[in-house]
Amino acid sequence: MAMLVLVSFQTWADHKVSGRVVDEKGRPVRGASVALENTIDGGTTDSAGHFEFTTSEKGSQTIVALEVSMETAGQPLDVNGDVADIVIKMHKAAHELAAVVITAGSFDASNDKSKTVLKPLDIVTTAGANADVVKAIETLPGTQQTGTENGLFVRGGDAGEAGILVDGMVVQNAFFSGPPGVATRSRFGAFNYQGVSFSSGGYSARFGQALSGILELNTTDMPDRSTVNLGLNLAGIYASGTKKWDRVAIDFGGSYNNLTPFYGLANTNFNFYKVPVGGGGNFRLVYQPKKGGILKVGLNQSYTTSGITIPNPYYGDTAGASAYNPLGKLGQDINFVTRDQYYYSNLSFKKLYKDKYSLFIASSFSYDQTDNSFGTVPITEKDQREQFRVEGKDYFTSRMNLLAGVELQSYGISKSFDTAGQQFTETQLAAYTELEWTPVNRIAFRPGLRFEHSVLMNTDDIAPRLSMAVKTSENSQVSLAGGVFYQDPDNMYLLAGKHPGMQEAVHYIANWQYTKSDRTLRLEGYYKSYYDLVRELYSTTFFDPNRYRVITDSVRVDNSGHGYAQGLELFYRDRKSVKNMDFWVSYSYIDTRRLYQNYPFEATPTFIANHNLNVVAKYFIDKIQTNISATYTYASGYPYYNPERPLNSTTFLSDHTPSFQNLAATVSYLHTFGKWFTVFYLSIDNIPNYHNIFGYRYNYDKSGNVVGATPVVPALYRTFFVGVNMSLTQFKKDEL
Repeated sequence: MAMLVLVSFQTWADHKVSGRVVDEKGRPVRGASVALENTIDGGTTDSAGHFEFTTSEKGSQTIVALEVSMETAGQPLDVNGDVADIVIKMHKAAHELAAVVITAGSFDASNDKSKTVLKPLDIVTTAGANADVVKAIETLPGTQQTGTENGLFVRGGDAGEAGILVDGMVVQNAFFSGPPGVATRSRFGAFNYQGVSFSSGGYSARFGQALSGILELNTTDMPDRSTVNLGLNLAGIYASGTKKWDRVAIDFGGSYNNLTPFYGLANTNFNFYKVPVGGGGNFRLVYQPKKGGILKVGLNQSYTTSGITIPNPYYGDTAGASAYNPLGKLGQDINFVTRDQYYYSNLSFKKLYKDKYSLFIASSFSYDQTDNSFGTVPITEKDQREQFRVEGKDYFTSRMNLLAGVELQSYGISKSFDTAGQQFTETQLAAYTELEWTPVNRIAFRPGLRFEHSVLMNTDDIAPRLSMAVKTSENSQVSLAGGVFYQDPDNMYLLAGKHPGMQEAVHYIANWQYTKSDRTLRLEGYYKSYYDLVRELYSTTFFDPNRYRVITDSVRVDNSGHGYAQGLELFYRDRKSVKNMDFWVSYSYIDTRRLYQNYPFEATPTFIANHNLNVVAKYFIDKIQTNISATYTYASGYPYYNPERPLNSTTFLSDHTPSFQNLAATVSYLHTFGKWFTVFYLSIDNIPNYHNIFGYRYNYDKSGNVVGATPVVPALYRTFFVGVNMSLTQFKKDEL
């Protein structure tokens, strides 16, 4: 249990401007951007079409409303004090371009699009996600539940096959460091991002080096006002603030975390003999020049340390018991200590010139150093990445634009195991172009081409991509997507000095989507072929199930691996049928097999459950100003290796764990104390206390015989959180 108190102090502008935006039939227009022309003062309409913002401008002004499916609307406004009850009428865009949106393999969650499935507030209010962007994305079709591993597992791909980007820059260490077999949070909280786009396949030519999918996050632009925030909970303290001037704003924050009180109350499955302690700081500058554009510069730093007793993943691993890797000689249980320092900085600039050309420039640098200890054996890892991207877009007409860009990134990892070490540095150059064309009102095309060069492997690859959409009725459309995708071999092979060729995947995706009156139904099917997967050339009489094993110089590898993934997915969201209720259902079926890494035979990987179901519901009770949110998750069992079975193509990974289930709930209550708007909330994860299992770890005697098995379980079966948020700004029920 934790208690969070968040206090916000805000500086107000001189005058308040409020009103409604409606269409030609008087219906509210949701998600429209409303602002005073040639200023940065504005806001966004809610579900009732209402908007409200403050401004220091005075005199004759023009107020403008923009929404991608509507024609831009504006009217004169005289600001000599507070202005209320403004009504702006918008008309549907004649060309209907916004109604044709390519959706195959893609879910957008940004506030600046009219046709979205999720928005950032959905991420915050999804029970069980704990405001973690990655956990919220796992309620969408095409993903797998990850109870003991970090990463986003997409359509048969492992954790390394999904790229995570911030403002177009790859995040090399997207999750906090932790011991093997213990999942940690991602570094992303939804409040820091105004747009979230998840692609489970067939993604844009802008990105590469991801065989399965892309999660793209876009940071917030200019903040609305100055704020100061203070937080206190049983895990530590937190402070942040925003100072806004006319065209410049800075964000800053710092935190200190100590989970001693929390783990003193929680029932954990492992012994945290050194509870997690950490902290960090951040700074960001946003600048909007008078001539247009926006510049964003961000700096982030964090550190964590913890100590935990865990099962030794190398115990009983005869391949790991050599002199090269002393971890195999340690006991069945081992004390693991981790100390992590993380630094990340990014810079981006975007601008539209003459309403015809746009320019986007971005760069980033990250450094992560982890000093671990397995008992008395030290393990150090240092990761570093530098990136640069520049791209331009030419808007030929309202129906056609062309994007072209280049990106350069260099990254490297060095590891030391006791007295031994491994390292590599890779430099990649890519160039890409993509055309968006709507030749007629109901058809849209997006062909693209990407070129990639690897310095480390001295290879060149060309990846064609194509997406399209056709409207089949006023409220429905069909989308298709496909293309070729390449990715470097896993880092464990590059660290060992192995330089096979690029791995390849080919995607084929088709979907049908129907959207009307706050209801969305989406059906999607896909087929993915894997080629040139890296494979270790072992005998078919041996298999090492340790996913944390170290690749040595003696291991031979090539690109003879292959595989496939195919599946059907359903997504339905309804915000209309029941008043004050919002719910969605996602279901995924996947059939996938592969021969790669050290697999002796083709099999379904251990991180795959063939059936996945998520049901998310949110209900607001007006009379008592309370919001209830619940999430139920189901996944059929995961394959695992059973060494007591003979090793052949029929028995390999043929055993399955029990099914995974989870039920989480959040209750939020809104109350007002004077000028303070306050939300009390209670969140519980895994209410029934399901003892979910993600595999089994087998124990051996000195002769190598199996003497027992230990289930692989998460660090905690059940978690809960209690807190209170206070603000001088009134909460809307959609924000609870």
